[in-house]
Amino acid sequence: MIYWQIFKTFFKIGLFNFGGGYPMISFIQNEVVFKHAWLSNAEFTDIVAVSQMTPGPVGINMATYTGYAASGDVWGSVAATAAVCLPSFVIMILITRYFLTHRQNASLQAAFTGLRPAIIGLIAAAALVLCDGENFVDWKSAAIFAVSFFLLFRLKLGPVKLILLAGAAGWLLY
Repeated sequence: MIYWQIFKTFFKIGLFNFGGGYPMISFIQNEVVFKHAWLSNAEFTDIVAVSQMTPGPVGINMATYTGYAASGDVWGSVAATAAVCLPSFVIMILITRYFLTHRQNASLQAAFTGLRPAIIGLIAAAALVLCDGENFVDWKSAAIFAVSFFLLFRLKLGPVKLILLAGAAGWLLY
């Protein structure tokens, strides 16, 4: 029964999410932490961190890890991952023909223009959700972020080296 609940939950998340994995964070948290209580807020925050460092889309990684944590086995991961991907897959197949023939339509262009600020708002909401009282960013995290930002944009250091350096800094500071 848990697999069906996981599938329904992540299908709904995949169906009603726009903008990729980061806007999906608050939807997933609401469902798995608050509504179903499959995870604690601390466990959810850990899953977000691991999902960001793991190769692949953040939303799919989160679904995979959350499905495993909720069910305790790989079949929960399979159910969550398939469910979160299925709506996008079906919708993209259905609208591809329409979009290819009508991509110059002004109304369609206006709709995409209107979605951009909403997606930015959902990403900002995801950041605020993770900044609750127990997990608020401290000076050590801010310092690691500032140094990583400098190394990325000024010295053009690659993301793998940044992740390793940030991990080592976190290990030393914490």
